[in-house]
Amino acid sequence: MAKIKTVFTCQDCGYQTAKWLGKCPECNQWNSFSEEETFKPSKAAPKSILGRESKPKTINQVEHETVERYLTKIGEFDRVMGGGVTIGSLTLIGGEPGIGKSTLLMEVCGKLLNEYKDEKILYVSGEESESQVASRSKRLGVGNDGFYIYNETNWQKILEQVKILNPKFLVLDSIQTTHSNQVESAAGTLTQIREVTYELMNYAKAYNLTCFIVGHVTKEGQIAGPKVLEHMVDTVVYFEGDQLGQYRMLRVMKNRFGNTNEVGIFEMQETGLVEIKNPSQYFLEQSLPGSYGRSITCILEGSRSLFVEIQALVVENKFAVGRRTTQGLDTNRVALLVAVIDKYLGIPLSYNDIYVNVVGGMKLSTRENDLSVIASLLSSYYATAIDNETLFLGEVGLTGEVRSVPMMEMRLKEVAQMNYKRVITSKRAADDLKGKYKLNLIGITKACELKELLFK
Repeated sequence: MAKIKTVFTCQDCGYQTAKWLGKCPECNQWNSFSEEETFKPSKAAPKSILGRESKPKTINQVEHETVERYLTKIGEFDRVMGGGVTIGSLTLIGGEPGIGKSTLLMEVCGKLLNEYKDEKILYVSGEESESQVASRSKRLGVGNDGFYIYNETNWQKILEQVKILNPKFLVLDSIQTTHSNQVESAAGTLTQIREVTYELMNYAKAYNLTCFIVGHVTKEGQIAGPKVLEHMVDTVVYFEGDQLGQYRMLRVMKNRFGNTNEVGIFEMQETGLVEIKNPSQYFLEQSLPGSYGRSITCILEGSRSLFVEIQALVVENKFAVGRRTTQGLDTNRVALLVAVIDKYLGIPLSYNDIYVNVVGGMKLSTRENDLSVIASLLSSYYATAIDNETLFLGEVGLTGEVRSVPMMEMRLKEVAQMNYKRVITSKRAADDLKGKYKLNLIGITKACELKELLFK
């Protein structure tokens, strides 16, 4: 009898070795190797996805195909997906446990059944029983004869039921629990995930089956499994948010049928997820009259402009080392801006305890809010409030200069609609766009001009 050959595969990066290793030499992860049998591909020639032969064509010979979409009437979800759910597409949704991935897909299924009553949806759950899925659907108000629930983890049995029911939509929750009989390894391993996704992709493209795949995430926040999983699907969406909070953000990282980096914002309530059509009002809380240490800036999330409030607290240091605490901002970036204030504004700010917070739980990774952070720090230091109708837009460099930010016209258009009166930004941006909007654009060259402009 021939000896079964096995290989040890890293579940994080896919590195393979003949013997077990404690640490992966490729990605430096510990205890990430799993023993799997070597997968022998079929000797038969692979068939094309559509079951037909093709030959190369010139770019002028290729006919343009119109992408057909299904609208869910959930505005935030449709916008993130590029204008609706594309027929025959594969969408991968990842997120932390308990964040609401299954709830979101259940609501999407309910909306699709309401809009397209003659279609069928098969919801395959490998983690929850049929009664658990049914109780959630009833709680969310999803009830239709076209909605089928199937508790199964074997891919061959799932495919058999798909061929019998012939649904228009398929939800696979989750890809890590699904396994194929043709691969002799445990469910959730790299080989199983790759094989099941490949077979699902071939079937979906051949029969225009629209699929939603739920993916687990690692402790680093990345979708578990091989990176090729994200390359095979058409759309990759991350569902983010704090489990203890009420806000959820749907962020698209890859979309073959729409714009990337789009963001949809939802609020978790007892009845399910509710879309937030005007998120700026949630991130701009009503502050106390005359309160200081706060300023407002405008950030871009995809094609959407959001207004966020940055709060700062500067207090006298009673210990040897100044404390730095930030929420929603990079601590190193705040320390850099404090050093700029020390150097070019002549204020010994680094000797104080400094706390900076972004209201609403937003996480800012870009630099268009530098000017707003400095304004908040100065407002707290001088105990002087900044006018609520003033907004700050600008990046600050190490030499203290104020730089313009991208997509300035899109931001100023939203600023004017929100009835702000004054925008403090770089001198270059103010000169280029002066008089174009009903705004008082004040351009400054150096960050030190804020001191004279706001705190005379």
